[in-house]
Amino acid sequence: MKYFFLSDGWVTGRVWEFGGLWNEAVRQRRPHICRLNLSITEQGEVLWLYQVEESVLMVEVKPEGELRQAIGQVVLKRLITAEQVIEHLCAV
Repeated sequence: MKYFFLSDGWVTGRVWEFGGLWNEAVRQRRPHICRLNLSITEQGEVLWLYQVEESVLMVEVKPEGELRQAIGQVVLKRLITAEQVIEHLCAV
């Protein structure tokens, strides 16, 4: 599994795997992306921990609601391992 932290109020969008965009028709399922019941607060901002399956390379994230027009979207290219999550949680 891989992980990433995502700010409260942001949602996931498109997902990339090794061959390009995740193809639900070929895989016959959506990618496994799960918000875990674990968050940290950094500089007054709540960051939730998400878990994704190993085959996911990149995840598009974007703010939900009114902020969406001002910011657009961001693609997360550096997903982290469980060990990196633990290191980050211990450092906070």
